[in-house]
Parts: sequence; structure tokens; C-alpha cells
Amino acid sequence: MKDTHETNLSAVETANKSEETKAPEVMPEKKVAEVETSEASTPDVSTEETATKPAPQAEETESNAALGKLTKAEILEKLTALTDAPAEASRNEVESLKQAYYKLHRSELEELKKAFVEEGGEEDKFVAPEDPSETKFKELLTVYKEKRAAILAEEERVKAANYALKLQLIDQLKELCESQDDFNKLYNDFKDIQQRWKEIKAVPQEHVNDLWKNYQIYTEKFYDIIKINNQFRDYDFKKNLELKTALCETVEKLEEEPDVISAFHQLQKLHQQWREIGPVAKDLREEIWTRFKTASTIINKRHQEHFESLKSKEQDNLIAKTAICEEIESINPETLKTFKDWEDKNKEVMALQEKWKTIGFAPKKSNVKIFERFRAACDAYFNSKAEFYKKSKETMEKNLELKRALCEKAEALKDSTDWKSTTEKMIALQKEWKTIGSVARKHSDAVWKRFISACDYFFEQKNKNVASQKSVEQTNLDAKKALIAKIKGIEDTDNGEALATLKGLMAEWGTIGHVPFKEKDKIYKEYHEAVDQQFDRLKVDQNERKMQTFRTNLNDLSGGERGKNKLYSERDKLMRMYERMKNELQTYENNIGFLNISSKGGGGLVKEMERKIEKLKNEMSLIIKKIDAIDENL
Repeated sequence: MKDTHETNLSAVETANKSEETKAPEVMPEKKVAEVETSEASTPDVSTEETATKPAPQAEETESNAALGKLTKAEILEKLTALTDAPAEASRNEVESLKQAYYKLHRSELEELKKAFVEEGGEEDKFVAPEDPSETKFKELLTVYKEKRAAILAEEERVKAANYALKLQLIDQLKELCESQDDFNKLYNDFKDIQQRWKEIKAVPQEHVNDLWKNYQIYTEKFYDIIKINNQFRDYDFKKNLELKTALCETVEKLEEEPDVISAFHQLQKLHQQWREIGPVAKDLREEIWTRFKTASTIINKRHQEHFESLKSKEQDNLIAKTAICEEIESINPETLKTFKDWEDKNKEVMALQEKWKTIGFAPKKSNVKIFERFRAACDAYFNSKAEFYKKSKETMEKNLELKRALCEKAEALKDSTDWKSTTEKMIALQKEWKTIGSVARKHSDAVWKRFISACDYFFEQKNKNVASQKSVEQTNLDAKKALIAKIKGIEDTDNGEALATLKGLMAEWGTIGHVPFKEKDKIYKEYHEAVDQQFDRLKVDQNERKMQTFRTNLNDLSGGERGKNKLYSERDKLMRMYERMKNELQTYENNIGFLNISSKGGGGLVKEMERKIEKLKNEMSLIIKKIDAIDENL
């Protein structure tokens, strides 16, 4: 065995001597450090660092937003699940549950304190009641912490054991580099050490780099210092080159991965694989490492740019959400007077809420605050809306009572035949209806139909009466035209006989009823012209004319349901005129006694005053006759 070993070593030495001018097998410590640095250094990526790196801000914000919607029972359920499987839980997740729970707890205490104060209690004397869920929550936290601490302690113990094992492997690797045993055995031991090194996983973070550096140093020493068979070494270098080239290609393909986060996490795994692959030929080490590092830098840059753009987008989201808050806060409930106003504004608010949902998260430090501002603005709006609807409901109840009262009034009038008076009352009721506000939709149609039915019934009956009345009025018009013709046709030479005929026709005129309103003035004008012509022809006194005309008008005045009231009103008016004239006559008679006929101009004044006195007496006499005529009619 010794001869064989020596022969193999000699062969290796002979083969290596031919390449001494290019790459000496035994590298100085400085050179070894340089090779290690070029191979070991990574852009900004460390597998162990990545493992402890906190999750992106956007993911934390989404998780916190989801936890903020949980109830206490749901939080306890989630914490129980985490306690049952503490190895799968993260400290951030438990802390988020804790914050969410105590936020709810504080909110409940504030409500209880507020209720206590509103009931008359003093704020500083408020004592929080015992909360069973809080006790349960603390128990779960204690259990979780104990289990988590045990897991972490076990992990640290395993890491420490792994560290010790790796130190042993480095020592074994160091011994291989100094051993003079059979090369084949040394090579197999070396591959066994490599395999066991790969199988040993996590070690304490503070020892990662030193372990890896020492392992690389002695690995390279095994290839470079120990004069192994060039064939095996070149084969191993070639295989490592193929593996590292494949890793480079994989990283370069990650540039096309649309999911930047996924690409970044895949890169971490590829870096770990790179560490586990042995070295390549010296002349290719820098080149292959540069290729791998360049591709990694692109992925890292994309990852960094992604979160920078995310931060910019979050700032834009904050601006957009602030604008929505300001728009809702600017709503003035005092300007919303009707249901339509509130419905239109409600559509705007709902649209803003939908728009809010489409906007992503704001920066972490502002996300909760802006959401609380948004929720407060929405709550204020909907509280105002609820208050308006509450008051409107009370108002509509009052309006319903008022409209029902109008319905009762309309129903009481609908059978009346006093068409003119009732028409005025019905129109007044309709005008009053318009001044009353709206009622609840479920009562609106019913109360309106009730009111309009009573109104329609009255006006239908009135229209039927008016239709029959128009026929009578047309007949009266024809009768009056015929009577006017008779008046014009009086030609008796005997004045007394003609006057008697004229009075008879005038009396007959008073017995004829109303004519169509549009013909009224015209027919009366023709009638008075015909009568005046006869009076002129018969030389009838003016007072007599007036008296005859009054009697004719008196007949018209006394017609209808309110005729007697009109006669009384006319009599009162005449009595007031008579009293006024009587006082005026007395004044004239008193004044005439103070006038001196012999004085200059005195005679003219006396005559003028006597004329006025005579005129007043004639008018008073006519008024007395008119009053007597009214009394006869009454």
C-alpha cells in the first residue's frame, strides 16, 4: 500500500509540476484570502439575513387591516390555534393579535365609562369590570410564550450542536489536508465531509461567515495543497462549473419573472445552493462569480425599485384617501332639506366608499389614522342622515294628521249645494293641502285619494248643476231680449198708460232669472238704454227713474240663497247714507242762518246753499222710498 500511495502521489506531483508556472498548487495565505473573497462575497444578499428579514410593509399593513375587523372571540380562536402550533406562528402575528385585542378592550372600556358618566357617575370613580376573555387571553399568551421559548431554546440548542459538528468537520478537513493516506481514501473522506456539511443546517448567526470562510479555505487547500489526481480535480471543477452555470442561467431567467417578490425569494434559495457547490477552476472562478453576481444585482435592484415605487404609490394613496375624507367632511347637513337631497348625497357618499375600496394601502404610519378619519366622517354623515329621517318621520306623522283633517272637511262639504260658497271653501282646502309637507309613502296614496275623491265628487255635482243652469240662463237671456223688444215697442200716446206698461215690463224683468255671465253686462246695457229712451219719451222724473231702476235691481239682489242677507246689507248701507245726509242737511240749515243777505255776495251763497238743501231733501226722500221698497221685499 505504501508503494502504491507513493506512486500515486508521485504521478500527481509529476502532472502538477508541468503547470507550476501557471497556477501553483500551494497558494499563499494572501492569495487564498483573495480567492475566498471573490467567491464568497455576495451583492447585498445573505441567506441567514433573508431568513430573519421582516416581511414587506404592504403585507404587514394588509394583515393588520384584516385583524382590525376581528371580534374578541375570533382573536381568542386565532391565538388558541397559534398556541397549539407555536412553531408555525410568528412573533409579529401574535403581537398583532395582542394589539387588536387590547384595542377592542380599550374601546369597550371607553364605552362603559361613557355610559357610567352619562348615568351620573364620576369619571374618576369608574372601576372597570372583570373581563373573563382578558383572563383567557393572558393565559393563552403565557402558554404561547412558554411553548415558543421552549421551541427557541431547542432551536438554539440544535444550532449550537450543528456549530460544534461543523467545527469538527473543519478540523477533519484540516486533518485531510495534512494526511498522507491513500488518495482514494482521502478523496472519499473529503466527499463524505462535504455531504455531511450540507446535511447540517442552521448554526448561530454570528458564526455563519467564519464557518463558511474556514470551510472554503480548507476545501480549496484540499484541492490546491494536497496533490490530488488532476483528473478527479478537473472532473469536480467541471461538475461544479456546470452546476454554477445552471444557477447563473436560472438567476438570469428570474429577470423575466413578473412577480418581483417571488423572484427575490427564489434568489435567496439560489444563493444558498451556490454556497453549497464547491469551487471551479481558478481561471474561471472570477468569471463565473461575476456572472452570478451581475444577474443577482439586477434582481435585487428590481426588488428595491419595487418597494420604492410601492412607497410612492402608498403616498399617492394617502393623498387620494385624504381627498375622500375632506369631501365627506365638507357635507353640510343643514343644506339637505328633502329626502331627494339626502338620497342624491347618499349616492355620492356610497360612490366615495366604493372608490375608497379601490385605493391601496397608505404608508404604515398613516394607514390606521386615515382609516379612522374616513370612518369618523362616514359615521358623522350617516348619523346626521338618521337624525333627519327620525325628525322627518315625526313631521310626516303630523302632516298625515293635518291631511286627514282636511279629508274630513272635504267629505263634510262634498254634498253641499251652495255652489259658490262651497267652491271657495274647497279651493281653500286644496290650497291648504299644498302647504302641508309630505307624508310617509305607505300612507301618501291612500290619504290623497281620499281627499281628491271628496273634491272631485263635489265638483262633478257642481258641473252637473252648472250644465242645467246654463240651459236655464240661455232661456232667461232669450226672455230678456224679447222683453227689451217689447219695451222698445211701447208706442201708446197716453203717457199714463205707456208708463204703466213700462213699469209692468220692468217688474217682469225682475222675475226673469240670471243670464249667462258673459252676456250679463251687454243685456243689462240694452235694457237700461231701452228703459231710458222710454223715460225720456214719457218725460219721467229722474227720481222716479232711479226708483224704478232700483226696484228692478232689488229683484235681482233678492234672488239666491243669500238674497235676504244682501237685502239687509243694502238697507244698512242706505240707512248710513240717510244719516250722513241728515247730518249734512242740518249743517247747511245751521250755516244758512249766519249768512247776511244784505252783505256783499251774501245773496249768491244763500241761493247756492238753498239749492243744495233742496237737493239733499230730494235724495233723502228717494232713500226713504228705497228703504220702504226693501222692507216690502223683506
